[in-house]
Amino acid sequence: MRVSVLLSGLLVGLMACTSGLENLPTKTSKSDLVFDSLAQTWDEGVPLGNATIGALVWKKGDALRLSLDRTDLWDLRPSDSLSGANFRFAWVKEHIRTKDYLPVQKKLDHPYDMEPAPAKIPGAALEFSLKELGNPSSVRLYLNDALCEVKWPEGTRLQTFVHASEPVGWFVFDQLDENLIPDIIAPTYADTLSGDSGGGPVEGLDLKRLGYSQGKVIRDGNKIVYHQKGFGDFYYEVAVSWMKSGKKLYGTWSVTTSLCPEKAEEEVEEAMKRGVANDYEDHTAYWDTFWKQSSVSLPDSLLQKQYDNEMYKLGSASRENSYPISLQAVWTADNGKLPPWKGDYHHDLNTQLSYWPVYTGNHLSEGLGYLNTLWNQRDVYKRYTRQYFETEGMNVPGVCTLTGEPMGGWIQYSMSQTIGAWLAQHFYLHWQYSADEDFLREKAYPFVRDVAVYLEQISFVDQAGVRRLEFSSSPEIYDNSLNAWFKDMTNYDLSLMRFLFRAASEMATSLKLGEEAAHWAQLESQLPAFDLDKEGALTFAKGHPYNESHRHFSHALAIHPLGLVDWSNGEKDQQIILATLKKMKDYGPDYWTGYTYAWYANMLARAFKGEEAAEALRVFASCFCLKNLFHANGDQSGTGKSLFTYRPFTLEGNFAFAAAVQEMLLQSHTGVVRVFPAIPEEWKDVAFTDLRARDGFLVSAERKGGKVVQVKIVSEKGGTLHFLSPDTGEVLEVNTKPGEVVSYKY
Repeated sequence: MRVSVLLSGLLVGLMACTSGLENLPTKTSKSDLVFDSLAQTWDEGVPLGNATIGALVWKKGDALRLSLDRTDLWDLRPSDSLSGANFRFAWVKEHIRTKDYLPVQKKLDHPYDMEPAPAKIPGAALEFSLKELGNPSSVRLYLNDALCEVKWPEGTRLQTFVHASEPVGWFVFDQLDENLIPDIIAPTYADTLSGDSGGGPVEGLDLKRLGYSQGKVIRDGNKIVYHQKGFGDFYYEVAVSWMKSGKKLYGTWSVTTSLCPEKAEEEVEEAMKRGVANDYEDHTAYWDTFWKQSSVSLPDSLLQKQYDNEMYKLGSASRENSYPISLQAVWTADNGKLPPWKGDYHHDLNTQLSYWPVYTGNHLSEGLGYLNTLWNQRDVYKRYTRQYFETEGMNVPGVCTLTGEPMGGWIQYSMSQTIGAWLAQHFYLHWQYSADEDFLREKAYPFVRDVAVYLEQISFVDQAGVRRLEFSSSPEIYDNSLNAWFKDMTNYDLSLMRFLFRAASEMATSLKLGEEAAHWAQLESQLPAFDLDKEGALTFAKGHPYNESHRHFSHALAIHPLGLVDWSNGEKDQQIILATLKKMKDYGPDYWTGYTYAWYANMLARAFKGEEAAEALRVFASCFCLKNLFHANGDQSGTGKSLFTYRPFTLEGNFAFAAAVQEMLLQSHTGVVRVFPAIPEEWKDVAFTDLRARDGFLVSAERKGGKVVQVKIVSEKGGTLHFLSPDTGEVLEVNTKPGEVVSYKY
């Protein structure tokens, strides 16, 4: 009886999988990734993901390999060094004053480099033998459908995708003559014979250093389940189930952890019951909606392809209810090591840059994965703030775990005094672009206010009435040495404090909290002016000009993304911007990374330098990306665009690239909507649809033959539209109602 029931269930699943389906329909794009062979390394694999699970499709040895990952695959063991009576900024400052800084480095910096955890960890791999199939002749990533297709010369084809909204992935082989079945390949956590387990955080520490017992892989008919115990009570599971029907092989896989309610084995069983046709229909419906949110049409095919792939990665790595985008998101290293920089959450700039394109790109819901996590982890941040900074209010660790706990490392930045203000900017931006007053009242202002309370208490007013920090820093100037602590306020810390107090005042004013608004405005008025060098360029701090190439433009945060120093403010600010950009150009890109070029392009766009912005983006796309267009930090081209030539893959450069394209096409950060403000003169034909401007306006525009021919603006919430006419150069003011469409033809 039991056997009959089991067979019946299998038949139902088989019918669901195969009924009425010859193949998974696809829609091609000129920006699709197309190769004549599978990648040979994990970091060049074809990326698939849904912000919770992900896969990389590549070849390892004689097998087609899917590297499987999940965002909450984490070793969350606490760091012993980040505790105790000396885990206090007051203790750090004592050692700065006495110039006895080595004890601080040993306690708070060194463990990040030396200890394997806490860290993001890999899942497992799914492999299909190529011994009989041979090597594929083509590999394609269909961006529109988020599907990877692999073809063989004899007609065999694999189609594989990660479901857009369920924690499962699918694979479908057709025209398959071989007796092919999947196999789960577990990471090597326990192997005493594999030699050196050294390495550092950039190249990745060996997985064996985590000290896990090797997990079990259990095979039962057409199903395999891998169970791996991690640190403490943590565990994760990977499951795969499959069926064969004639020359077709269908299957589904899942990864789950003890931090989530789902179970991998149950997820694959449910997916097989739903069937691949039903799941693919839901999957493509999601992606159709995603792509309709906005689009751009560029005359530069290199930049167009890169942009479309960046937006695809955004759709694969972030959801409203997902964890934020970490350094590698759902594509953790599959090389027997921990991912570069432990795959953690770097708020040094990495998470911030990763979410730049959600605002103008009209993907606010994807950005909420970031904001919701920051909001939900406030108690963790406040506990850290009370313990380390010994103040009320809230700061956020600059480098942290999945659950928001600090991880240490160069503490000038990993435990920066002002990093909470940069994160708070994203709450401000969401409010500005959504015009959502409920979000302002319920989340944005409360988050900003908590950071403002902390900043007021961590700073002091000197005898001259100037608000200061006793010691200041600027990522990542002078690395983690004693010299990285400045006696004078850095422009980095200053710009973040100025922005935060100004934003708090603006938000309080909008909420009719006049007393609070006045208080925050007073605090901003106490801050010093930005420090400039003799050429009028922003410095790192007094006596520390930008006088050598550096990857992190921390000194210029006031220009972008904070917009405190802006072209629209007049000649003084314009001179500062031009002088600062000139210094960056004059000292060159020797020690730039890929994200530096992308950030530089954003700054150039704010200065309306379209040709230079486009050229910086071309260098990024040509020299700092792998074959699958992952940002690899160092120059991969051998053309000397940077002296950094290493290839740790991180995502922030990819998303900063997308944001720069948007800045070239549409700007509204000053409250005035500008179309095509920073495009090269040779871009005669360029267009975009439904990019988002501040105050809830959706903008579409088209330029033909070097002239803007039409602009359409949809007012989501109503209110006054300020629009710079491309025809007359005048700022037009239009009072709009919710849903009203304003159109211009030229």
